[in-house]
Amino acid sequence: MKRVVRAPNLMVATLWADMLTHAGMPSTVQRAFASSIAGELPPDQALPEVWVDEDDHHGRALRMVDELQHPVDRRWVCQRCDEVIEGPFEQCWNCGSLRVGA
Repeated sequence: MKRVVRAPNLMVATLWADMLTHAGMPSTVQRAFASSIAGELPPDQALPEVWVDEDDHHGRALRMVDELQHPVDRRWVCQRCDEVIEGPFEQCWNCGSLRVGA
């Protein structure tokens, strides 16, 4: 097992671990409930951590978490309703169609 990242909170740690597991890299959240002892330990030591089960997946997991932390920001025009979509979105908020090439 290798630690991939220290997450800012339990919700984000669980989301990242689930996404890694879904991508074929079994992951777990460690220190899930350590925030209750944040006064006894330094606060950064009580944050939840995401770990991958296989050491071979560590590099790939680091890259994936980095992509999750820094989503691609783009601007595109929906071909169905001509709505301008900005940000890391792959689907039109107005009509629900997917971005071409997504």
